[in-house]
Amino acid sequence: MTIYSKLISSSKKGLFALLVDPDKHNADTLRGIASYADTCGVDLFLLGGSLIKRGMEETLQVLKAYTDIPVTLFPGSVFHLCSNADGILLLSLISGRNPEFLIGNHVVAAHAIKDSGMEVIPTGYILVDTGKPTSVQYMSGTMPIPGNKPDIVVATAIAGEQLGNKAIYLEGGSGALNPISTSIIKEVKNNINIPIIVGGGIRTPQQVLSARKAGAAMVVIGSAIEQNIHKLNELVAASR
Repeated sequence: MTIYSKLISSSKKGLFALLVDPDKHNADTLRGIASYADTCGVDLFLLGGSLIKRGMEETLQVLKAYTDIPVTLFPGSVFHLCSNADGILLLSLISGRNPEFLIGNHVVAAHAIKDSGMEVIPTGYILVDTGKPTSVQYMSGTMPIPGNKPDIVVATAIAGEQLGNKAIYLEGGSGALNPISTSIIKEVKNNINIPIIVGGGIRTPQQVLSARKAGAAMVVIGSAIEQNIHKLNELVAASR
């Protein structure tokens, strides 16, 4: 079963993705994360970050050595590619106007991604303001859509679907002050027919559940468990 087929069939049982930033972990913590993620029922690892000083390949190898959970790339740049990953969210930052993140980096990486044979999921990436500047905003050189402008978020998501994206990722940004509002998720859900992924600022089981009920096919958690991995079990359970 492909990663995308799981995503489109997740309306009844939501998917839970754990975002792993190589810069936040070492081999020991990665082994613990992999084992505990298996126990908790995590569906997918997303592998990526803003800078990534440590090796993506090494992180991927550790995760694959200790779990069968698929590892999907969540690249911040063309330097964040690993040929042995199971898949890649091929992100196009459609909320911004920086051509490098709309198509430029994709052209540079096109042959490498094709030759890898990994599953490619074209994903419209929409950055929404959730209360404070985030790393993705700074690194991409783009402004997020204001959180009080759901009509712009919806129109951007519709355009992303019309352009051929297979999923829409509503992103609050790593360490976001607040999660994406449920009203925005609902409005987007009501206007597109492709899966919605939601991440950024989600820290509690109730926030996971709220995002799922609003229409998220997959909820992504990252920094919320970096200090306490044992929160993972209740967060995963809330996504079902």
